[in-house]
Amino acid sequence: MTRVEVAIVGAGFAGIGVASALRRAGREDVVVLERAASVGGTWRDNTYPGIACDVPSHLYGFAAHPNPSWSGTYAKGDEIRAYLEHVVDAEGLRDRLRLRTAMRGAQWDAALGLWRISTGSSGTWPGTPDHGDAPDEDRGDEVIVADVLVLACGRLTEPSIPRIAGLETFPGPLFHSARWDHSAELAGARVAIAGTGASAIQIVPELARTAAHVTLFQRTPAWIVPRGGDSYSDADRARFAATPQALEALRADLYAEGEARFASRSGDSDAAAEAEAVARAHLERQVPDAALRAALTPDYAFGCKRVLLSDDFYPAVASGAVSLVRGALSSVEGSTLVGSDGSRHEADALVLATGFASTRQPYAELVAGEDGTTLAAHWSGGMTAFASTVVAGFPNLFVLNGPNASLGHSSSVLMIEEQAAYVARVLDDRGGRVLRVDPEAERAYTAEIARAAASTRWMTGGCRNWYVDERSGRLTLLWPGTVDAFRARIARADGSEFLPEPAPVPR
Repeated sequence: MTRVEVAIVGAGFAGIGVASALRRAGREDVVVLERAASVGGTWRDNTYPGIACDVPSHLYGFAAHPNPSWSGTYAKGDEIRAYLEHVVDAEGLRDRLRLRTAMRGAQWDAALGLWRISTGSSGTWPGTPDHGDAPDEDRGDEVIVADVLVLACGRLTEPSIPRIAGLETFPGPLFHSARWDHSAELAGARVAIAGTGASAIQIVPELARTAAHVTLFQRTPAWIVPRGGDSYSDADRARFAATPQALEALRADLYAEGEARFASRSGDSDAAAEAEAVARAHLERQVPDAALRAALTPDYAFGCKRVLLSDDFYPAVASGAVSLVRGALSSVEGSTLVGSDGSRHEADALVLATGFASTRQPYAELVAGEDGTTLAAHWSGGMTAFASTVVAGFPNLFVLNGPNASLGHSSSVLMIEEQAAYVARVLDDRGGRVLRVDPEAERAYTAEIARAAASTRWMTGGCRNWYVDERSGRLTLLWPGTVDAFRARIARADGSEFLPEPAPVPR
């Protein structure tokens, strides 16, 4: 058994961010549990062709760790993973990591006022990538006892596999985009892709260059705007390294651009109309065929679903190397794939770019609070928390990147930094007491979110998106405001969100 003050689950941006914040606040008794063999989270797991960030690289990083070496406006996946490895070393976190250590369960011990976390060497959920480049010893099963538990497990960790009749009969390579099979021979093959979201629009142009043909099943088209961006020259990188203030100024400009983008994403009529016009002009420029343009044009409001960035997806689809199916993949009959429009297509390989279990976090089943209720049960009507971070019924627990902590207009790392600062501040003020969230504070915050979200395109735009929990119809993934607004809101949390400790019983 290991005894620590703070146990953090997950070593992606959120886990590394909060561990760094706690270290800088003088908290050294911290362990970071990671089920895979290396850090990186999403950027470790996703290795598909063409993977890159769609947030400008100099905003997609920690303020305390500017990176003058980004290759361009938008960083590639392997660069981001390497950046996180760098931050771990720069922050002195390497000896706090326990790699290949999965959380199997966590229970609150009310009698002792602490968390008991059971761990094991094998992945808790099937399909966890095992990047063996950072071996760790086999620890076997172990219990970690912690005063505080931080869940930094990410919202894009578990692939969503659709229920498709006959999927198991497909004879060729079949895998999710987040579990890319690099041993599959796709060059010269007939490759089918199910999905046209953020991953698919990066994958399709890459496969179109080498596959014999690509068949793309599109359930719902996306609004796509120009990506743009440039590569940074050696001179650019040298200037960034020599003049940190230049990087600070660039980050400030990118931050301001992101905050301004909130209007078009959330539903400001004029801003949304202007952005939609940009998207329509982009489609018209790149797809000359009117029928294909119509098939690629969304029938819902701009901003309702995630707005995508690409300069090469439309040309790939229009090139003749890709066949667009106007419908989802509905069934599989061996190597024959059947679309919801009734069309039939032969394929040698099938890639599921079908997203993630974003509103129903798998780790929630593993965490039991004060009365034995699991987070999954507490969130049966959709995720909730006060300040998007602390949950009633789960003492001394913090959740990063969870309820209403994502963004639809800017870098999610900005939200992580605010949450990590909140965790450090709350623990500084804790004084050894048990932190129990007032259920009324959580209810009031949830109602506040609902009021702010009610008029946004995410709720009114006429689409089905992964930001809204279908069980309750509530916006549970996104923060319905700017980063400035979240920073101001979380700053107003003055400790009154926690119940007072009960007075000791006289003896």
